[in-house]
Amino acid sequence: MKSVHEPMIAAADTWRARDLAVLWHPCTQMREHPGALPLFPVARGEGAWLVGMDGRRVLDGVSSWWTNLHGHAEPRIADAIGRQAHRLEQVILAGFSHAPAVELAERLLAVAPREAGRAPLAKVFYADNGSSGVEVALKMAFHWFYNRGEHRRTRFIALTGSYHGETLGALSVGDIPLYRRVYAPLLLEALFAPSPDAFGAPDAAAAEACAHAAADALAAMLEAHPGEVCALILEPLLQCAGGMRMHHPAYLRRVRDLCDAHGVLLIADEIAVGFGRTGTLFACEQAPGGGIQPDLLCLSKGLTGGFLPLCAVLATQAIYDGFLDDSRERAFLHSHSYSGNPLACAAALASLDILQQDDVLARNRDTAAKMAARAAGFVDHPAVAEVRQTGMVVAIELHPDTASAEDGHAVEIAGRRGLRMYRAALDAGALLRPLGDVLYWMPPYCIDDAQLDVLATATAAALEEALPCA
Repeated sequence: MKSVHEPMIAAADTWRARDLAVLWHPCTQMREHPGALPLFPVARGEGAWLVGMDGRRVLDGVSSWWTNLHGHAEPRIADAIGRQAHRLEQVILAGFSHAPAVELAERLLAVAPREAGRAPLAKVFYADNGSSGVEVALKMAFHWFYNRGEHRRTRFIALTGSYHGETLGALSVGDIPLYRRVYAPLLLEALFAPSPDAFGAPDAAAAEACAHAAADALAAMLEAHPGEVCALILEPLLQCAGGMRMHHPAYLRRVRDLCDAHGVLLIADEIAVGFGRTGTLFACEQAPGGGIQPDLLCLSKGLTGGFLPLCAVLATQAIYDGFLDDSRERAFLHSHSYSGNPLACAAALASLDILQQDDVLARNRDTAAKMAARAAGFVDHPAVAEVRQTGMVVAIELHPDTASAEDGHAVEIAGRRGLRMYRAALDAGALLRPLGDVLYWMPPYCIDDAQLDVLATATAAALEEALPCA
């Protein structure tokens, strides 16, 4: 007698074949399909779960590349998109306007990081995704100084181990060799300041010392390049694709002060860390003295709750005013066909409603404590070098696997060990996509206790694959 699941399994196999016949998947060595890297055809999402065409349920432990905040198929966001689709699906944003774009800009500016004594962020420029938003911020920073006659300010500073996207400008301010090495002849020559990450620091005092040492090195770099730097870009508190390396918030205060002292614009890339992921609505809020305010703030990924691509770049009034002129050359002529798409803006508005009405930040604090309790069980595992956490992100760093390491940098599913861990976790019921030597949890905010147990069990299975073969 045939199992009731056999037709579903057969359908999934058929779909895998159809997929591999036509699709080129992102961030993937396609030669690993279909053998070393299993393809998982998804039929639907339910909260924190992904449901396969073969009926398997897999916990989305990485929020579908860090985008999904409230769970898959969240009905309030789906309904908002549906209502908007019956009114207006898309319109050019040059010379035209619509309610969702204006309302979203108003609400983002109302909740954006603020700093006493500093004029608030005042304008919103829309792009299509995170990398595109970083391109916008980089171009704005350079062009603003150019309009002021400061033509020598052509350099950007980023942090070692940083990642800000895959387009050429964003790749130029990234420091992960696997992604940028081949394209190096095409890239801008950025300056890279030492990361303030506190890997191996035994306590908060040591982590703060790491932050100040890195800030001192940044100060020296700025002194060595007077009048050359237009902007510094960083991910506040957490370098995500750089191996989930975390730093003390004191670094943010020092960076803000140094940028002010040297007349350099500060770009905060909160594409992955914004909207409650680090424990506050925005990571910038955790800097000493009530938080810092960047000159340009990039938001994407969780902006729409994970439903549609959208990026918002928030700028100060002073930056906006620097482009006002009778000359079109002094205008910011960057554009995207889907800038401020009404459907995406409607999704973002619904996501903001959920963040506020459900008191998500309070719930996240409770969930983060439960994540910490479960992760503590891995501290003494023989494969584990460090367990660290910032808000709703837990990173479990392994002792280096010299057989599969690549220049000591975090690499997405790097080497055979990473593939073994990925497959073991998937077989145990969770999507965990290692970053080089780092397993991490970044689940949707709706995850419950039973699902956290699944995450921990899958992690244990993955870690067993990280041990040297006998």
